[in-house]
Amino acid sequence: MTVEILHGDCTTILTDGQISAPIQLTFLDPPFNQAKAYAYHEDDMPNEEYWAWMQHICGLIFNLTSDGGTIYFMQREKNTEFVLRCLRESGWALQNLIIWKKLTSAVPSTVRYGKQYQVIAYATKGARPRTFHRLRITPPLPANYKYERKSGMFVTDIWDDIRELTAGYFAGDEAIRAENGERFHKQQAPIALLLRILLTSTQVGDLVLDPFAGTGTTLCVAQQLGRSGVGVDIDPANIACIEERLRFTRKVDRVTDYYNDYLYTENLAEIWGKPPTQQKDDNVFDLPLFRPSGEA
Repeated sequence: MTVEILHGDCTTILTDGQISAPIQLTFLDPPFNQAKAYAYHEDDMPNEEYWAWMQHICGLIFNLTSDGGTIYFMQREKNTEFVLRCLRESGWALQNLIIWKKLTSAVPSTVRYGKQYQVIAYATKGARPRTFHRLRITPPLPANYKYERKSGMFVTDIWDDIRELTAGYFAGDEAIRAENGERFHKQQAPIALLLRILLTSTQVGDLVLDPFAGTGTTLCVAQQLGRSGVGVDIDPANIACIEERLRFTRKVDRVTDYYNDYLYTENLAEIWGKPPTQQKDDNVFDLPLFRPSGEA
């Protein structure tokens, strides 16, 4: 199992043979073309040019992906039709349009409903995925429910139990910040999001790709789960951030904290890859786990 970080433009790197195929899973979370101030990317491209670029990237990834491999393409909800077209026209077969519901919402609009979710299109190379683990979770009991579910519930296409990393209160300690307290990166994906994606669609040893690696959340999760990973980023500051993040796993990045959330999943230990451990300072120790009544 190796985790590798490549510095450069992902279009070039996906073309010139630097990535060893086959890829089993790609998490595609590109800049959203919202005119944000990135140091090495123009985030205000003409709309047609931007989506032609996205489709080209989807096609390059498709060519490097194993049969039954997967892609998770995250975007703004208003761009759903463009995402689906990119995937369809580059050969991918749509399996689900996942709704990632946020805990916060955008500034209320005077002409439309406030926005509170992003879409994640889950698609496969071929009609069926090579790997799809049916995860069971134990979310809080809804207000109108009287009894706890005895064995949790299967994950659906609505993800409303994963906190986003905002600029304010809900970001918590996980968001990586610069010395002035501002977020280091414009868009940092949470550990819990990538953990769910990798647990669902990969096996131990699979190769995971993140062509817009940002702060390296995908690689951070892959490394802890025994998956191989390749991350690409054009910004040297991001590369340095990822290298540091992989060198020492921060307490808030430890995937073991989420193990009990999936405890009712069949064959969880096999999917996870190894018995859960948690790092404390320079030592690694077993993480005591809650076990449902009646289980060994």
